[in-house]
Amino acid sequence: MNPAGRDEPAVAPPASLALPVDRLVQPDDVSCGPTSMAMVCRFHGDRLGISEAMASIERNEDGGTLAVHIGRAALLRGYGVRIWTWNLRLFDPSWHELPRAALLAKVRARRRVASRAKARYALGAYARFLAAGGEVAFAELERQLLVDVLARRRPLLVGLSATYLYGTPREDPRTNQPDDVGGEPVGHFVVISGYEDHGRRFAVVDPMADSPLGPHGERVVDATRLLNAVLLGQITYDAVLLEMWPAGETTSS
Repeated sequence: MNPAGRDEPAVAPPASLALPVDRLVQPDDVSCGPTSMAMVCRFHGDRLGISEAMASIERNEDGGTLAVHIGRAALLRGYGVRIWTWNLRLFDPSWHELPRAALLAKVRARRRVASRAKARYALGAYARFLAAGGEVAFAELERQLLVDVLARRRPLLVGLSATYLYGTPREDPRTNQPDDVGGEPVGHFVVISGYEDHGRRFAVVDPMADSPLGPHGERVVDATRLLNAVLLGQITYDAVLLEMWPAGETTSS
């Protein structure tokens, strides 16, 4: 891994790639994270059920979860896990080349001085994730990053802004109902299962039952729209790509 956390591919990725990720449907409005984890685990031959995933992942007060909680659950299941983050509320750009121990110290120090309760909560989760052996990586969010990970035959679990990706109204956080005036942006987890035309478009698998992607919850979307949705996920403490690989694989297999 280079200082930015980017593994360079041994060979050039193919122009297009489709990984066989079977879609699962989340059982409620807040279980997109566990359901997405189950989809990725099943791709790797691990028959994790949605209920089991839900039981293994820490939840937020609103019933949802954070990518870092999913990552820690995957670590405990024996996977290697790397989280690519663009959340400047939590991570300072000057930390990008720090080794794990130094990064962990910075995360703990930031937690002690953070003014927002949500930030302290998330930073505590990242401290536990790093201490358990997880990786936090930093790089420019560009389509080649996603292409390189997918070319390692690793579907990406992505935390992003569903409000921006789908162009749907904001929602009332108490009811999850559309409210374009009084509502808030909505974070969401989906799985990226492939790409077309060297990453100009990406295949999105959405666990939401009534997904704007259509009845099958799958669609190829424009790379610019997807990447912007990831960055705007910072508003809801998302803005992450989560890469996981089975025990026995190297980080750059």
